Amino acid sequence: MKKSLVAISLAMAMLLTACGGGGKAPATETKDAKETKTEQSAPTEKRVIKVSTKFVDDEQTAISLKKVVEKVNERSNGSLELQLFANGILPIGKDGMEQVVAGSDWILVDGVNFLGDYVPDYNAITGPFLYKTFDEYFHIVDGPIGQELNKQAEEKGIKVLNMDWVFGFRSMETNKPIKTPDDVKGLNIRVPTSQLYTYTIEAMGGNPVAMPYPDTYAALQQGVIDGVEGSIMSYYGTKQYENVKEYSLTRHLLGVSAVVIGTKLWDKLTPEEQTILMEEFENGAKDNLDATNKLEKEYEEKLKAEGVHFNEVDTKAFQDATQVVYTKFDKWTPGIYERVLDELSKMEQK
Repeated sequence: MKKSLVAISLAMAMLLTACGGGGKAPATETKDAKETKTEQSAPTEKRVIKVSTKFVDDEQTAISLKKVVEKVNERSNGSLELQLFANGILPIGKDGMEQVVAGSDWILVDGVNFLGDYVPDYNAITGPFLYKTFDEYFHIVDGPIGQELNKQAEEKGIKVLNMDWVFGFRSMETNKPIKTPDDVKGLNIRVPTSQLYTYTIEAMGGNPVAMPYPDTYAALQQGVIDGVEGSIMSYYGTKQYENVKEYSLTRHLLGVSAVVIGTKLWDKLTPEEQTILMEEFENGAKDNLDATNKLEKEYEEKLKAEGVHFNEVDTKAFQDATQVVYTKFDKWTPGIYERVLDELSKMEQK
């Protein structure tokens, strides 16, 4: 009998210990508590977005974009991972824009002119000899006209995050000095795959040759083209001075890029992620602008040290020759070009 009592006592002690040592079994976890615990422990799903651009690593735009990518990835706490692909490694231009419209996890940084394939009036705000300063351009794209065009782009599946990524006025890079449109006659000049650029070079007297910018270095060496047109920033950053030594200051078009993302992808992002992207690409545009303003003169001196000759041109002759460009776009909204000129005139009067 004593042995039985001892055995029972030991069994009771073991049961109490298993229940927590306090003689009371733990409460059963509720269903809501289990679900809350699961939600809290579930890892945040990361969305990887490719950022594609034509700019090479040493160009200021690519340098500023790298900062944007790093900042977005940091601020999003792992929900976004932007991956920068410079040098035209991934589709750019028309092909890149198609990725955007299709809703791919994709951000394209390329010419505003490629937006013109979807909303033709974008070409009206980036035409030849339209601006004399960066501020004039900002006045148009950041004002009512630019906002109206961006709204139209959204209807086509394109969310414009920013159009302020300027990299300087574009001029002619060739092996012969250019003073007038007559000097451009017969020259094969590389242009983006864009009607605006094609019409502009034709009006200036040249033969436009469409090709991706990363292909131009070899094309110049092989004599496929006689020159390219670009800013001082790209001329130095892409080392085109190793191929052509004459830089003729036509300043015929403003070099500027738009940052775009597909509306299908945009709508999948949280409001916080959308805010982060908008703010950081705006900060990046300012960084790029500050650097461009600072470096243009410095790069001019460096180019001269590399044997480059800077040539002044007959600007009026080129302006007169390229006026025909503004008559070639039958899909423009009637009066859009005149409206831009009117806005610029009002700006000058302030």
